[in-house]
Amino acid sequence: MNSKNDRRSINAWAMYDWANSAFATTVMAGFFPLFFKAYWAANPADPTTSTFYLGIANSVASIIIALLAPFLGAVADRGSAKKKFLFTFALLGVVATGGLWFVAQGFWQLAVILYITATIGFSGGNIFYDSLLPSVASEEKVDYASSLGFGLGYIGGGLLFLINVMMFQMPDLFGIPNPETAIKISFVSVAVWWAVFSIPIALWVKEPKAYEPVKLGAAFGLGWNQLMGTLKDIRHLKIIGMFLLAYWFYIDGVDTIVRMAVDYGMSIGFPSSALITALLMVQFIAFPAALAYNWFASKTGIKKAIFIAILGYGVITFLGFLMNQEWHFYALAAMIGLFQGGIQALSRSLYTRLIPKEKSAEFFGFYNMLGKFAAVIGPSLMGTVTVLTGNVRYGILSILILFIFGAFFLAKVDIEEGQKMAQEYLA
Repeated sequence: MNSKNDRRSINAWAMYDWANSAFATTVMAGFFPLFFKAYWAANPADPTTSTFYLGIANSVASIIIALLAPFLGAVADRGSAKKKFLFTFALLGVVATGGLWFVAQGFWQLAVILYITATIGFSGGNIFYDSLLPSVASEEKVDYASSLGFGLGYIGGGLLFLINVMMFQMPDLFGIPNPETAIKISFVSVAVWWAVFSIPIALWVKEPKAYEPVKLGAAFGLGWNQLMGTLKDIRHLKIIGMFLLAYWFYIDGVDTIVRMAVDYGMSIGFPSSALITALLMVQFIAFPAALAYNWFASKTGIKKAIFIAILGYGVITFLGFLMNQEWHFYALAAMIGLFQGGIQALSRSLYTRLIPKEKSAEFFGFYNMLGKFAAVIGPSLMGTVTVLTGNVRYGILSILILFIFGAFFLAKVDIEEGQKMAQEYLA
């Protein structure tokens, strides 16, 4: 029987990050924005238009999952169905990602529809993946488990991305006729990778039953009532509310940089080979950095460590506005790698400390909802500022405001008080 802190369960849980991070790297951060700008929505006369389209596509996907997230979390807790929902969304993402193979040149509308659908599968699955964390790791192990997940995600996603990049840059070596076909094959490889490496979490991670099993229809009705209760809970648990507000802003800046970096680099004239190399750097630097940042947080405190990461991203954003040479892009990629895994993993584990454990999926629904609603602001802000000014540099600079607000609200979060409130609330 599965129990907390069991090594096999923690490793199996973390392997889902290895599985779905291939979508985040090869598709979301890498080849989709590159292929979208150069193949599906190519317009050499006006490159800012494709930046706008991509920003809106990311924002629409975020709006949809944000609206679903808290409700789905409540339903999953009520019916003890976290894993069922996890695999439903994973299947949606796998099928839509594989479907990109069939999109012909110039059909940017279909590419956007499939991308939005796959992103919903990716983000929706993460709600239930995150909500399983308290069931596999105790408070003493949760930082380690969370960091392990992100670390494996970076190395797994990076390994497949490395293979995909080799296919793209040396198609003859793989018997592929041209780079365009290589990219399409890469989308299919992500779908297969995502499906295969989701098997361990299915086999070796068990979720505790919070309620007697109920039918799906009844679960939705009960889930709605539970969702309304969560809104009431958050009004009482004010520390959680303040953290979520901070997270809303700063994680949006992180997500926007991840999703729009390649488009930005292409817009200011960098070759695709340099952008792909920089993305690979992020993956392989972020793997050890995510684990090292867990150690760093144990020395400085988790809140201070997140503050430092926010500051790092603020510097990255400003330097991104100024950069004009390829080596600048590589340097910023190295900086992103140092902070990205740390800020994501520590935010998740800090939130785990603040929430009532019996309502983990419900509260992680809100966590993901705010993260995804925030991801509505960033890409749209960058795309809109780019179009209005005619200069993508001002678009990237506009993201700085998100990190400033995130740091401001995080300063108001009292972790010890938040933990005490969560323990007492359901006592």
